[in-house]
Order: sequence, then C-alpha cells, then structure tokens
Amino acid sequence: MSQVNMRDMLKAGVHFGHQTRYWNPKM
Repeated sequence: MSQVNMRDMLKAGVHFGHQTRYWNPKM
C-alpha cells in the first residue's frame, strides 16, 4: 500500500469514520 493510498483512506475515514475504526483499529 502506498502512503498516498493511506492518506486517501484517512480522508475517506472522515466520511466512513465507523468503517475506518474497523479497518484501522490501531489508528
């Protein structure tokens, strides 16, 4: 996974906050 992809996922996390929690429990 590229860092750019991670940043995109982080940005998407704002919309999918609950999903980001399941995807990145460490974050």
